[in-house]
Amino acid sequence: MAEQGTPGGPTALRIMLGAHLRRMREDANISRSDAGWAIRGSESKISRLELGRVGFKVRDVDDLLTLYKLDDPAERERLLNLAREANNPGWWQRYDDLTPTWFHSYLGLEVAAQLIRTYEVQFVPGLLQTPDYARAVVQLGRGERVLPDAEVERLVTLRKSRQEILTRDERPARLWAVVDEAVLRRPIGGWAVLRAQLEYLVEVSRKPNVTLQILPFSGGGYAATGGAFSLLRFGDADLPDIVYIEHLTSAVYLDKREDLDEYVVTMDSLSIAASTPRQTQHLLTSIIAEIS
Repeated sequence: MAEQGTPGGPTALRIMLGAHLRRMREDANISRSDAGWAIRGSESKISRLELGRVGFKVRDVDDLLTLYKLDDPAERERLLNLAREANNPGWWQRYDDLTPTWFHSYLGLEVAAQLIRTYEVQFVPGLLQTPDYARAVVQLGRGERVLPDAEVERLVTLRKSRQEILTRDERPARLWAVVDEAVLRRPIGGWAVLRAQLEYLVEVSRKPNVTLQILPFSGGGYAATGGAFSLLRFGDADLPDIVYIEHLTSAVYLDKREDLDEYVVTMDSLSIAASTPRQTQHLLTSIIAEIS
């Protein structure tokens, strides 16, 4: 089982603290430049801090709170503790040597998410993969390089640990996945591995916090012509919704309102076009029968 570090994860805590400091600075009518001067930094450093993109030095936060004239000792201590916790490593950082740097922020956001809506066109979503299916996936895209068994197992363990957000005792995340039918017919790892994966999808889709829908071939074209993406929603008002789009060698994180609105509309359209959860169960069982 994964060791749960800071609740919500350090990435989420940095975003929360940064948003709080931004509001305090604006309420105090202080410019980013003046705030940067107060902590021996620059305007761009304040911008990065307020966006939660870098770690916090407790001394810098303390100086900013003084500049913003925070007089409540209890609130000051709460925010300083938040800064300390935001610098704690998440459990997933033990895998930093195996995962790209642009993926680290996603792991921190995923563990804090209350709702994850994802659209997938190539693979079963990572949060729903069986270990054997995951082993096959992590070897793909490596060209002629074959990962050592030890690295493969560590990556599979990472994926299994990520899945614990769906079964944790306190506020399990809700997953709503829309998957193209082609994913269900692509024999990643071989037909036996695929069959076991589909059987697991039937089982896991019965969980109250998991909604699985399939986009059938019979439906023709669909709204999301740009490929896979995920929408993450959080339980704290200081954490904006985020769109995550993964590419071969990088990832994009979108949080502007106009971008979010467009992806929400697209996801809603996909959900309407897809088979209902009950129809999805029937489709899964029929494909299992075909390949058995």
